Amino acid sequence: MTIMNRRFVLASRPTAATREDHFRLETVSLPELAPGQVLVRHHYLSLDPYMRGRMSDQKSYAAPQPLGEVMLGGTAGEVVASQSTNLVVGDRVVGMGGWQDYSVVADKAVRKVDVSPVPLSAYLGAVGMPGVTGWYGLHMICEPKAGETVAVSAASGAVGGVVGQLAKAKGCRVVGIAGGKPKCDYVTGELGFDACIDYKAAPDPAAFAAMLADATPAGIDGYFENVGGMILDAVLARMNAFGRIAICGMIAGYEGAPLPLAQPALILQSRLKVQGFIVSEQPAVWPKALAELGAGVASGAIKYRETVASGLDRAPAAFIGLLHGENFGKQLVKLI
Repeated sequence: MTIMNRRFVLASRPTAATREDHFRLETVSLPELAPGQVLVRHHYLSLDPYMRGRMSDQKSYAAPQPLGEVMLGGTAGEVVASQSTNLVVGDRVVGMGGWQDYSVVADKAVRKVDVSPVPLSAYLGAVGMPGVTGWYGLHMICEPKAGETVAVSAASGAVGGVVGQLAKAKGCRVVGIAGGKPKCDYVTGELGFDACIDYKAAPDPAAFAAMLADATPAGIDGYFENVGGMILDAVLARMNAFGRIAICGMIAGYEGAPLPLAQPALILQSRLKVQGFIVSEQPAVWPKALAELGAGVASGAIKYRETVASGLDRAPAAFIGLLHGENFGKQLVKLI
């Protein structure tokens, strides 16, 4: 029986703000399975900031998203047909199925997951790439020690929320930065951060810098960066000597805004370690990180929040909202 598959492809490359017409919805028939392949019906699609960089054809750490091909993206779903000896119908799997209802993939291209202790959607967030990103940047770059101060931007997001909770478990004072009182209340109340600064409440960069100074009286020893711009400038001025900064993202500049550093000399003056990283380039840490994150979510020690858009047709609007901070926690699209 022929199965028709809806999918979003990249229709054109944005040069400034992303619009819904940069994507095109298509319906195509799926090929027959070859030996070793499975047909996966996607239940959830992950939307992540890195996708905006891949939509550009500028030099980056990965090849650009090709025009006319399915938008890349993490997916969680169910095997509904199998020509594999490793996966059977009914298995729950996660992979990179992209913005579409179904994917036909080699069995080695997906990972079977157990949904009894951890909800399927969490494998795209706290127990997936965002969680491992937070785990790696904090442990391997920020290297927090008990009693130190760790700051986290985009603290209510899928990555930042994990970073802060792991830092608290290490005995650190944790200061989050988020946009809006509801997000800051969640960061301190639900996630247990010691403080959270609402950058939207600052009328100008000087006011934000003053708010950050009040929240970090002993300075900052480790910083996990997701945003860039004004926030990074203020944090650099608060970093203690030999502080460590893990740079995961610069979402403030993803839609084309320039992100010059106001005082780059502070990196030298404070002898800072500043390291950008791509977690997919660190395969050796994934098993340990996923095991710890999965145990934390299963026990309730690691908390998370999701924003869920319903239906594949909502993916472009939800993605644009993500780029403007409209999501609360992990942004997903529920397909079934």
